[in-house]
Formats: sequence, C-alpha cells, structure tokens
Amino acid sequence: MSLVSAADAVTGLQVPWGIAVLPDGRALVTERNSGRVLLVSGTGDTGDTAEAGTVEGVDARGEAGLLGVAVSPQFAENRLLAVYFSTESDNRVMTYTLDADNRLTGGRVILDGLPVGSTHDGGRLLWAPDGNLFITVGDAGQADRAQQLDYLGGKILRVKADGSGADGNPFPDNPLVYSYGHRNPQGLTLDSAGRLWEAEFGQNIWDELNLIEPGGNYGWPIVEGPSDDERFVSPQQVWSTADASPSGIAIWRGAIWMASLRGERLWQIPLNGDRTGTPVAHLQGAYGRLRTAVVAPDGNLWVTTSNTDGRGDPRDGDDRILRITDE
Repeated sequence: MSLVSAADAVTGLQVPWGIAVLPDGRALVTERNSGRVLLVSGTGDTGDTAEAGTVEGVDARGEAGLLGVAVSPQFAENRLLAVYFSTESDNRVMTYTLDADNRLTGGRVILDGLPVGSTHDGGRLLWAPDGNLFITVGDAGQADRAQQLDYLGGKILRVKADGSGADGNPFPDNPLVYSYGHRNPQGLTLDSAGRLWEAEFGQNIWDELNLIEPGGNYGWPIVEGPSDDERFVSPQQVWSTADASPSGIAIWRGAIWMASLRGERLWQIPLNGDRTGTPVAHLQGAYGRLRTAVVAPDGNLWVTTSNTDGRGDPRDGDDRILRITDE
C-alpha cells in the first residue's frame, strides 16, 4: 500500500491533543493549553468546530494540560466521555455527559492523585469494548519510581467507569495497575483480537512500540529499548528518538499507524497477529510534528499536527487535523 494523500480536515486549532470519534460521525477534540473540548462535525473538505465546554482547573505547563479524551462504548445510550488533565497538584480523570445541546455537563472526577510534572504526563485514554478504561500515566520525572507498584507514575492503568480497579487486574496490592516500567506512554490502541498496543517515548536512545501484557514490566529506567533480561518485556519495534518521539497510534489498513513529534512523520507498522513487520515512514517533514492518530468516521485516518505547542514551527492554518487516504 502506498500513501497517496494528506489533506486538511480541520484547521485553526490550538495545541490539539486527543480525538475521540462519536457514533454519529462527529468527533471530540481536546486543546491542551486552552482546556477546551471541541466538537468537530462534517466529513467534507473542511470540518466545522464548536466548543462543547471548558475543563476547569487545567494547569497547562510544559507537556501538561488537557490531554486525552475517550467516549464510552455505550455512548449512544449514556452520552458519557472521559478526559485526562493536569492541575497544579496532580493529573486526574474526569467524566462528563454530552447533553442534547452538545454541551459538557455533570463533570465528575473518577480518579485523581496521579503524579504530575512539566514533562512525562502520559495522558492517553482508551475505553475498551468491555467498559473498562485504559489510562497511560508518565513517570512525571521520577524515573526510578516507574518500577514501584505503589507509585502510579510510569504505569498503564485499567479501571472501571467509576475509577476503581478493573476486575482481573494483575496486582492485588495495587488494583489499578495493568503494566509498569514505562517512561512516558502516550500511544494506545486495541487490535481486532483485543491485544493492547502502546507507543512510548524513550530518553536518549530508543522510542518503543510495545505489545502490552497484563502485569508486564517494560523495564524503565533499568532498560531503554531491547533487552535480553527476562524480567522485562522487550519492545516489538524501536526507533531512534530523532526519528520518532511517538504519541498517538491507531490500527488502519492492517497496520499500526504511529504519529511522531520530533520525527515529524507518520510511521506505518504492518501487523501480523502479535508480530510487526518493517516500519515505513510517510509525510516526513511535510506537516511538522504529528500528535494523534484515529480512524475517522469516513474510514480514512485522521492525524493531528502539534506545531503550536511551543516546540514546533507553525505553518499557516496550524494546528490542523489531516485526512489521510490511500489507494
């Protein structure tokens, strides 16, 4: 397969971070610094945006702010969504309902006290079909504690809709934790067999694409990248930090598609069950920093840029959602 087209779907966004597609074809988009949740509609050449609400208490400093968003698998019935955001004292997850007027109502914090920092805040949410919510939490700059199960940083969490630990989680002493030893996990997706895939920022050497095992230790900070140490789960793929710095991932056309920030490219990683093929780079340098990837209602891929985040070089119309199409 060759990538043949990337065109604007939405322009004029300010540091877009998360996207969640609604059953009716619209999408929710979070803006990291403003704290706004936008409702994007239209699948033509350019979508329309409207503000659904602003998350109160967002503290946007460095990489922190309003980050991930996910919609309940029963959204058509319960209108429920979740957001991940930073305050002055912690990272937290809050649920809202989207009312008939397309406004956020009934805000409720379901999980707070997650470690926060100006870097390594994680922030991706993934609501699984079974009703459990996956949450990526960065180490918040406390690398050594990513190995400690009593510290929620450097972890992937799996919780019920009320924020309590999901049934079947692997650690009875910390029922929220699903996997650990992560540095700054941000990409998260499930394949058709229910396997959980994760993309993670390395420090100076290797960025990672991991297949997540319940209870798995992914090595940080003892290991960065591949390892023969049987205590740790080795990544499926690695990249130099200059070529990737991965954020969002999505499964589309038989591959994992990984948006890269510093690498300024979109990686296509072929999937064959629980194994990956040779990665192929697309859009290298064409649109700058790429943050989030989701499968859009029209069957194409949506990818956000992140050039207004203080680390990029904004182009006219940035930031934007790109519509990726193929032959």
